[in-house]
Amino acid sequence: MLLLVGLILPAAAQVANDNIENRRVLQPEATITSNTTDCTVQRSCVDERLTGKCIEYHNDQWFEFTPRVSGRYFVNIGGQQCRDVRGVQLVVLTGTPCQPATYRILSCTSLGTQDDMFVTLDSLRAGQRYLLNVDGYLKDFCQFRLQVSGRAVGVPAVPPPSLAGALPGTNRVIHLEWTLPDSLAASPRCRVLRRELREFRSTERASVPVSRNTLGGQPATYAATDTLPRPGYYLYQIVADAGPDGQPPVLLRQQWVSFSQLNPLLDQPPQVPHVVLPLGKYPRNAKLSVVISNPANGQVLLAQQLVHQPTNNRQGWLPTSKWQDAGIEKIAVEITCHPPRGHFFTDRLLLALPPQASLR
Repeated sequence: MLLLVGLILPAAAQVANDNIENRRVLQPEATITSNTTDCTVQRSCVDERLTGKCIEYHNDQWFEFTPRVSGRYFVNIGGQQCRDVRGVQLVVLTGTPCQPATYRILSCTSLGTQDDMFVTLDSLRAGQRYLLNVDGYLKDFCQFRLQVSGRAVGVPAVPPPSLAGALPGTNRVIHLEWTLPDSLAASPRCRVLRRELREFRSTERASVPVSRNTLGGQPATYAATDTLPRPGYYLYQIVADAGPDGQPPVLLRQQWVSFSQLNPLLDQPPQVPHVVLPLGKYPRNAKLSVVISNPANGQVLLAQQLVHQPTNNRQGWLPTSKWQDAGIEKIAVEITCHPPRGHFFTDRLLLALPPQASLR
């Protein structure tokens, strides 16, 4: 009977590269799969003083990478399946294996999520051996994919801000605005990602194409609107996708939002200068691409995409103070509708901004 149980419930296999002397060699662009289950720490081969508060070793394993060509590389971590929300952490270093006195830390990153992420390694030298240490963040147990590549995959591994800085609100409708620097002009789109505090990974809530105005420049502002499902803490990330020029994805903004329903009366639009787009004619769940421009010179002022929800009374709400301060009296509105059924169509409107007296 004991033998039968042993056959049915075999002991979990420990990865061979649990020890640094058996470190796994990574080939450029090749993707491998591993896991931190049952890994142990060789205390003589690590020194937490070198990484400060970034890492606490618990179930680490070792890899090695030697570039054939000098330059910038990306460590792509994806496909995480973890016991907890935390994900894995990564340390990249040089030095003699298991001689911490010779180590030089190049990067130390704790993901804190199971999103697909990448860590940038600049100015690696051809023929130089680099050591990679992967550990479950805060004692998490994870399966993951690992790749060292010349192309970044996922979202930049940037620590999220503190929850103490969360924007409080009682409105479940979140309006996000951002600008795109000229250096990212080749990016095809910006993505809005959202993750609730207890969720394992983020979901894409909006995709806003990068558009150009008639003068050939970039719009001054991009925007997206999202509706929160329930009270809680939510992390929003705005990412400019990789461009054809080799520019990796760039994290433009990340912000925690705290949503509470303590005062539902505050769910009404703020009493500030604004216009309301006439969206009532469009069918429910139609994808709307909205471009706002200055009719005097064609300059694009705002570009956003949304999915029409007739019950959302703030979806067509646009603040206008910034445009009025620039002396703009009217805006040209172009709305392209992609209905759930049928062909897309475009409407063009000219709307007057509220008079300056409404600013008081």
